[in-house]
Amino acid sequence: MPESRSAESIQPAAFPIRCIRDHRQAEEQLDHLASRTVNEQQREARQRVDAILDDVRQRGDAAVCDYTQRFDGFLPDPIAIKEDALERAWTELSKDLRDALELAHRRIHDFHQRQRPSDLEMKGVHGERLGRRWRPVKRAGLYVPGGRAAYPSTVLMNAVPARVAGVDEIVIASPAGADGAVNPVVLAAAHLAGIHTVLRIGGAQAIAAMAYGTASVPKVDVISGPGNIYVTLAKQAVYGEVGIDSLAGPSEVLVIADQSANPGHVAADLLAQAEHDPLAAAVLLTTSAELAERVGVELAQQLEGHPRRQICEASLSNWGLVVLCNDLEQCATLSDRFAPEHLELLVDRPEALADRIQNAGAIFIGGWTPEAVGDYLAGPNHTLPTCGSARFSGALSVETFMRHTSMISFNKAALDATGSAVRELARSEGLHSHAESVRLRLS
Repeated sequence: MPESRSAESIQPAAFPIRCIRDHRQAEEQLDHLASRTVNEQQREARQRVDAILDDVRQRGDAAVCDYTQRFDGFLPDPIAIKEDALERAWTELSKDLRDALELAHRRIHDFHQRQRPSDLEMKGVHGERLGRRWRPVKRAGLYVPGGRAAYPSTVLMNAVPARVAGVDEIVIASPAGADGAVNPVVLAAAHLAGIHTVLRIGGAQAIAAMAYGTASVPKVDVISGPGNIYVTLAKQAVYGEVGIDSLAGPSEVLVIADQSANPGHVAADLLAQAEHDPLAAAVLLTTSAELAERVGVELAQQLEGHPRRQICEASLSNWGLVVLCNDLEQCATLSDRFAPEHLELLVDRPEALADRIQNAGAIFIGGWTPEAVGDYLAGPNHTLPTCGSARFSGALSVETFMRHTSMISFNKAALDATGSAVRELARSEGLHSHAESVRLRLS
């Protein structure tokens, strides 16, 4: 099949994803995908979130229970799950699933243990001592989504770095079903991670409870974990009252592939992202028209009988994209513009292309590295920047649950040597007492 075919010629009516070739159009489409959460629905959601936050701040547990009964269909009384239920959930898991969770926990812990920052100490030329000291926050709140699926992997990816950081108290909030029960695999993962408190609440009301504190929910210092638009907007609103990890939007993957890529693997990796959420974005940048066509066929075939077909089709039809590029340099340029959460490099020389990439939450290098291994047990954190924020931020880490303090100790010789410069700078800003605080010591 000739590589010069136009995008239109390889896109039959049944093709489940858009395919374009024009570079300018590709830029516009990628910009559109990156802004897919900015819409009228978000503005309406923000008003609802603000009302929920105010209500929980004023009425505490009563408001949390009211919203949980309204949105989730049960009254959370009590809000916290008994600790023995976590251990029971663990013991009732199949051995294979326990083994898989233990492997994931071990690998995630080993990787994050190496992230723990060291204190910085240095001695200045005049004898002054300078440094930066790291300490964990006292209490962290972790949000673990429910709804369409349960995410024990999110428990591990949030709890492990908090534990490595040295956080004394960690609580998890996770929405329960209409029967009031949290998914048992989530409870089991919490037990494995050493968590003692799981709250069966979700949504904006859970974020508000952890941010402000209630009779049943302790006020935390940092909130981490992904969620729907209401959770994300609530985290944004309480930032400043507490710290947050990031404002995670819908998930996304961008695959760069050349003629060496396996089209079945590419299609499976696109669907692995699309099945998360109707707002998930799945993008393929390729130099091969033949590969693009074969991926389209594979997508259609793999969707047959797919248990989450409706979600996948909504994602692919609205937020899926294939772009035919002239070369890998063009692929890299477009990828950096999009700054994907997940970037897969299914090309002949992936390491060289990885060196060229500047903006990505996580890079999956080569055909044996599906994004799914990063979701579950590779080791690096799977909570990543989305919707273009990889241009300026990175993955959740041990440092998310720590804060650093500057340490400064001057002696007389150091102040003698630098005091006149401090006074000069203070006078330039019109701050009289700043200058006087130095002059009085030196006099």
